[in-house]
Amino acid sequence: MAHTGNLTPEMDLKPWLARVVDAIRDWEASWGPYPPHPSLQVDPHELETALSRYLERLRGNYPFFHPRYAGQMLKPPHPVAVIGYLAAQLINPNNHALDGGPPTGEMEKEVVRALAAMLHLPETTLGHLTGGGTMANLEALWVARCLHPDRGVAFSREAHYTHGRMSGVLQLEAVEVPTDAEGRMDLEALEAVLRTGRIGTVVLTAGTTGRGVVDPIADALPLCRRYGCRVHVDAAYGGFFALLAHADAPELAPDTRRHLKAIADCDSVAIDPHKHGLQPYGCGAILFRDPTVGRFYRHDSPYTYFTSDALHLGEISLECSRAGAAAGALWLTLQVLPLAADRGLGPILAACLRAARRWAALLETSEVLRLVQRPELDILTFYPVPLTSTASAVDAASQRLFQEAMQDADDPVFLSVLRLRTEALRHRWPTLQADRPEVRVLRSVLMKPDHETYVPHLHERLEQLARRIQTATKA
Repeated sequence: MAHTGNLTPEMDLKPWLARVVDAIRDWEASWGPYPPHPSLQVDPHELETALSRYLERLRGNYPFFHPRYAGQMLKPPHPVAVIGYLAAQLINPNNHALDGGPPTGEMEKEVVRALAAMLHLPETTLGHLTGGGTMANLEALWVARCLHPDRGVAFSREAHYTHGRMSGVLQLEAVEVPTDAEGRMDLEALEAVLRTGRIGTVVLTAGTTGRGVVDPIADALPLCRRYGCRVHVDAAYGGFFALLAHADAPELAPDTRRHLKAIADCDSVAIDPHKHGLQPYGCGAILFRDPTVGRFYRHDSPYTYFTSDALHLGEISLECSRAGAAAGALWLTLQVLPLAADRGLGPILAACLRAARRWAALLETSEVLRLVQRPELDILTFYPVPLTSTASAVDAASQRLFQEAMQDADDPVFLSVLRLRTEALRHRWPTLQADRPEVRVLRSVLMKPDHETYVPHLHERLEQLARRIQTATKA
């Protein structure tokens, strides 16, 4: 497609990437010539051979860019992010210290302030980018341990598994709190845990990675405060939807808006721009409401932090070397796709929500596919109606449809599988026989706005495959 000047995913990257390469080469030339070392030279024919093999191997990826891919939380970065990343990557700044990348270090501070403002956190919020949500949550739990060394953390049964793993790394007591039938933290169960006095920090999830639900943050906050507990929100997946919540967007249910708005009153937040922020992988963020927690990071280095008296990001981070290109790419993206509800990222997020609701409506009228629960964000769960009403039959039918849809040569659909407690299905379909404690269902993450118009095709195709499987099973 010819370049039209519009910064859309269909834009022609070639002229923009060529401009980036030319600009960086011009910058390099401004520092004066020098003879390149011969050890860095490569044989063009060897490179051509290796590159051909490499590109061919990359063709083995699933089509994450295409709306027929509705499986995991995967999609390519926006072309603007690619342009921004490549420009800085050619220089390769290290955002650990201002010595390693003054411009991208300042850009990181700017985008962190923008993320905090999106969540309505105070201007004094302390934070930085991370390699991803795992590192962001690790830092939040590490600060929790520093503040309450004799108390543990609590998180829901459907919170991301990173919290259990990182609690082990930090040797923190970790308590798993039961959830309700739709996967949200049960507040009565939480209060029973808090009464023990053993918990210093409660982790609430804004967008569970399984079913995409938001914990009752607004209702949990006063409960946690009553017991003297801090609140950390794992908003790695759903945090950007706070943008729509604060604008009272109709695509979000009133309770969801209320709980996303309550993030503003929490103690720390993890959020991933490499999910709904359109960035390449390697771009998470951790934000702390109380800037004085920076004292726990305090350290010295014999060979960094010497070019400026300003705050170096390594002084408030557990990670050392970090790609300045991640900050540069996010900064450039937010210049042309700002954090606004009515333009920039807002309409993209709203389209994803509408896609999930549109598919849910189709599933609720289907004879061969059944919705597990109505989507709260843009993650959908469903399963093919089995010939017998047992958990085992649902499990087998889901796995078979998953495989056949993905392996279909003519019109594949890429889904993912989610393992749920059988009781979660019986909550909505009480006639289901619980002949096994857990059951696999199908899960779709509709995080591309293109899904809004493609959902009818996905639904029709899966119905066709489900009917074919039913016929084959009967035979």
